Amino acid sequence: MTGNPQPSPHLTTAEAVVSNARRHLLTLTQGGRAVRREMGHDRSTGADQFAASIGRELSFGPFRLFPAQRLLQKADQPLRLGSRALDILITLVERPGELISKDELMARVWPDTFVEEENLRVHIATLRKTLGEGQDGHRYIINVPARGYCFVAPIRSSHVL
Repeated sequence: MTGNPQPSPHLTTAEAVVSNARRHLLTLTQGGRAVRREMGHDRSTGADQFAASIGRELSFGPFRLFPAQRLLQKADQPLRLGSRALDILITLVERPGELISKDELMARVWPDTFVEEENLRVHIATLRKTLGEGQDGHRYIINVPARGYCFVAPIRSSHVL
């Protein structure tokens, strides 16, 4: 990639933000898969997913998720969550109410790597524990046996500066 192309002056504000985010992602990665993998995005759609999540806050129950910053908070306190579990959470929360297959989750979280389904189950269990699933009747993630997982809690989405 040569130079640093600027977005077209004919773009709307939203299109310019997305264009700048894509350019920023390309500058960061320069073809480096490791950075994209850490961000939890696959190679084919990483720029689009990254651009779409910039400045978004997704809230559910007492939690606030900031996908672009890779941050989960409860009562304004950051929660410790491993990168793989966070990748799974972001994937599920960005598509609430939608059944996401085990294969799709594993492909997104472990791109270009063969892993057993047990790895996915372990990280889902960690997520459930961190979210306090089952406490006070809270349900966040459901499993559809032999098919996949679905995020079932109501989500509020807002843009932050």
